[in-house]
Amino acid sequence: MIASGLRSLRGFAPIAWAGVLVAALAASPAQAETYPARTITIITPFAAGSVTDATARMIGQYLQDALGQSVIIENRAGAGGLPAANAVARAKPDGYTLFLTTNSTHSAANGLYKNVPYDPIKDFTPIARIGSFPSFIAVHPGVPANSMAELIAYAKSNPGKLSYGVGNSTAHIVGETIKKRTGTDIVRVNYRSNPAVVTDLVAGHIPMAIPDFNTGLPQLNVQKVRALAVLTKERNPALPNVPTLSETVMPGFDILAWAGMFGPANLPPDVTKAIADATQKALTTASVIDRLNAGGTQVFWSGPQDFSEFVKTELTKWTAAIKEAGIEPE
Repeated sequence: MIASGLRSLRGFAPIAWAGVLVAALAASPAQAETYPARTITIITPFAAGSVTDATARMIGQYLQDALGQSVIIENRAGAGGLPAANAVARAKPDGYTLFLTTNSTHSAANGLYKNVPYDPIKDFTPIARIGSFPSFIAVHPGVPANSMAELIAYAKSNPGKLSYGVGNSTAHIVGETIKKRTGTDIVRVNYRSNPAVVTDLVAGHIPMAIPDFNTGLPQLNVQKVRALAVLTKERNPALPNVPTLSETVMPGFDILAWAGMFGPANLPPDVTKAIADATQKALTTASVIDRLNAGGTQVFWSGPQDFSEFVKTELTKWTAAIKEAGIEPE
């Protein structure tokens, strides 16, 4: 009986091990899959035509060529970018859903909204900082003001009659800070993104806006809008004759929007590195730099670790700016 049992076990073992081997071989392709093996989607929180969208498409094209897989840009505009950010935060951390976003979703959202459905630090993997988006104070040519001092004087003489369009968090914060520091009554008009703001500014539907360079400079160059000030403490080389808010009506003021690439939290290190390396190569390619600069983007590369620390610092900085502006979360 024992011998018979042993013969049965000996006969079973090869069959059992064969089953294990087949299972292992069936699982191994997925485990050994080299990233990327299929289409990558980059979500942006602003509409087509925005500087964020333009940057995402440029970086996406380079990633497509460098990584050998198709890259799709998906625009999810509206609600301050919260739905777009939340979609990425809840996505599978496999590198096939990425987020090219700005300070709007990761520096300002917690101060502007009561119910943010994600944590800007814990729910994302920082991959790369891409650059900065400078902006300027723009008015319609029909506004009787050729300087910030004249604009403030006009606003004070016409309380509640001057309005400004808002297509992102930067414009919101800057506009409300101007109102608080100068004691003016200027009405905020919300839009889904900056292209729509500039369209209405050029048409004369709103007299004032705070567009990024990518959206506003083309209209400035053909004199359809007038530039009164830039937002950074130093003058911008692209507009050397335009003063800063700091040197006009808001001493010490300095703010600059930024852009970067994220994935969901717990993105595998090798996947993070693959995307970061490809992005770095894009941002050190002369043709890419020239195209981004032409659109008003200031290229600035930093990798996952430095970008992670930068995001934490900027969250503190922008939250403080929102409080200074007296903005109550909506």
